[in-house]
This record gives sequence, structure tokens and C-alpha cells, in this order.
Amino acid sequence: MANTYTQIYLQFVFAVKGRQSLIRSSFREELHKYITGIVENRKQKLIAINSMPDHIHLLVGFGTTITIADLLHDIKIASTNFINGNNWVFGKFAWQNGYGAFSYSRSHLDRVVKYILNQQQHHKKKTFREEYIEFLEKYQVLYDSKYLFDWINEPYK
Repeated sequence: MANTYTQIYLQFVFAVKGRQSLIRSSFREELHKYITGIVENRKQKLIAINSMPDHIHLLVGFGTTITIADLLHDIKIASTNFINGNNWVFGKFAWQNGYGAFSYSRSHLDRVVKYILNQQQHHKKKTFREEYIEFLEKYQVLYDSKYLFDWINEPYK
């Protein structure tokens, strides 16, 4: 769009359906590359991506050509089909409904990138549940705990 300019940085967080630990290290890098391609094909800029066995974080420089809901829908559908098409999991892979989206100023990008890239170390101290609720509370997002992700016993910490 002519004369339309944005500087919007969003971190997206979403989980594997049932919080199952299905994102294995053996295909994690290839999944990240595939999701990067989805984001770039939708004319957005992927700044950072990292995943744990049961959830994923993306930091995206967000433009004006697509809505947040449409981008996340595209990422979830295409990556689900990619994982299932490669038979990377026993049974069927799916992402849980919903996601978290948190905004940042440009001055915070380095800190957010480091946070995302350091997920493996970070989750030695904190579960995904603790992390996600901390995000919601830090950003003062009103939520009803019964509508959060389907929690299972935490596989790591």
C-alpha cells in the first residue's frame, strides 16, 4: 500500500495440541526453515524462531499485507501438513487452538531475540505454563485460565 508505513514487532507463542512433546530435535531445524518460508511468503519478516518439544516462539516484523489471525492460521495449517507429510510423528500432529501475541518496541528486539534463542536454557528453570502465564500477566492480558492451553504434566524443568 502506498504511503503506509509500520514498525510492529510481535512475538507469537503457541503449543502442540494436548501439549504433547512432539517437536523433536531431529526435525526442529527443518521445521523452523519451513515456517520461516511461510512467514516470508506472506511478506512478513521472521526475526527469530525457536521451539521446545511442546511449543514454539516466533518474533515477526509485521507489515500491512495480512492480519495476525490469517498469518497464524497459515503457519499452523501449513506446518501441520508439513510435519504430517514427512511422517515425523507417530499418529497425527496438530497445533492447539489459539496463540499468544505480544508486542515490542524496536529498542527491545535484541533482548527478545536472545530470549527466544535461549529457550532450551530458559526452560531448565521454568515450565511452559509458568512462562506463558508470566507473559499474560506481564503484559496485563486479561484471561480466563479455563480457556488457556490444555495443560499436561510438564515434560521438562
